[in-house]
Amino acid sequence: MKLNQVAGTAFLTALTSTSLFAQTPAPLREGVWRGVFQAGQETVPFNFEVKAGNSVATTKLYLLNAREREELTDLTQQGDSVFVPIPLYDATLRFKREGADKLTGVYRSNSSGRDLPLTAEYGKTYRFEPGVAPAVNLSGKWDVNIERAPGDVNKTVGVFEQNGSRVTGTILTVTGDYRYLDGQVSGNEFVLSSFSGSSPSVFRGKFTEDGKFAGEFRYVRGGFTATGVKNEKAALPDLYSLTNLKPGYAKLDFTFPDLNGKSVSLNDPKYKNKVVIVTILGSWCPNCIDETAFLAPWYKANRKRGVEIIGLAFERKNDLTFAKTALSRLLKRYDVQYDILFAGIADKKVASEALPALNKVLAFPTTIIIDKKGNVSQIHTGYTGPATGAYYDEYVQEFNSHISQLLGDTPAPQASRQTGK
Repeated sequence: MKLNQVAGTAFLTALTSTSLFAQTPAPLREGVWRGVFQAGQETVPFNFEVKAGNSVATTKLYLLNAREREELTDLTQQGDSVFVPIPLYDATLRFKREGADKLTGVYRSNSSGRDLPLTAEYGKTYRFEPGVAPAVNLSGKWDVNIERAPGDVNKTVGVFEQNGSRVTGTILTVTGDYRYLDGQVSGNEFVLSSFSGSSPSVFRGKFTEDGKFAGEFRYVRGGFTATGVKNEKAALPDLYSLTNLKPGYAKLDFTFPDLNGKSVSLNDPKYKNKVVIVTILGSWCPNCIDETAFLAPWYKANRKRGVEIIGLAFERKNDLTFAKTALSRLLKRYDVQYDILFAGIADKKVASEALPALNKVLAFPTTIIIDKKGNVSQIHTGYTGPATGAYYDEYVQEFNSHISQLLGDTPAPQASRQTGK
């Protein structure tokens, strides 16, 4: 089911017409708000918190999903209208005040110009309307089969934690994870949603008499069905075994332009006799953003140990100028100090052809670790992000341990869940 894509011209005209000449109201009211996207007959709720400063410019807004608090800054105000930029996803929340406790507006994708209508109310700390007492418990691990098209079944692992009626968790796949899901159980049904700046989504399901569930994911680009069976031994394939070097290859060899157009090669002196981490990414990819949030501070803490990182970016347009603009938002947000190269358009086939030593590129991101002699030591498909909890902690430990092994020195500084330090 596709979310509505409605024209926002009339709404935006109202935002910037006579209201510009009215007395400027105070910044948004501080506290927790409940927003709701209207998607045809479907609603997708989310929560955000406002931390008011001395002015709109110093006010901060935090998108709330389970343990996640995604900070948004640089708010602007025109009359009774408030604009909240979401730079990482090139989007904007555009609100019009309807009194002190209500907002109406749109989520605008700046790149496509498409709008998704929404409303928000102050003081509503719940996510979904309260339901009846839960009759089931979603806590634990689940084999979740997601059917994107008839016969196209993606085997994933669901990890959930339920306290009372509230449930949080995520879905782990071979390409990454579904990030933070947050919702509730009511009777024998559950519903979770997520919005951290891109593609609001909702996951609804209902338990059957045999303890399984059947449900559906709905998000901006469409929807697909899902079924689940509880299995505490549920597991993905080995993520270190899915992407490999082709027979006869031991090394990677590539040359791509940096964001200023200068050619950079893995064979450049800068990378000689160093451990090199090559990450295949895209600025549009939420799991890639999670990995960047880890790698950027990790690199600053560890670069003196003889480690370099190269990001190979595949973007939505095969255009260096476009790529530089898109990637600059990511680099600024996380103060990325390692090299980012533009490798082509965002397509797994294109990425596979750009790196012919690999059997295939299955996921953005894919992380390749190269030893001091230039040989590929390890390839990890996808990224196990902070929403996965213990899985993320395990990945970080494995990552640090492997780097230390290749360097032959003391263990790396431990990465924290939020900053990667």
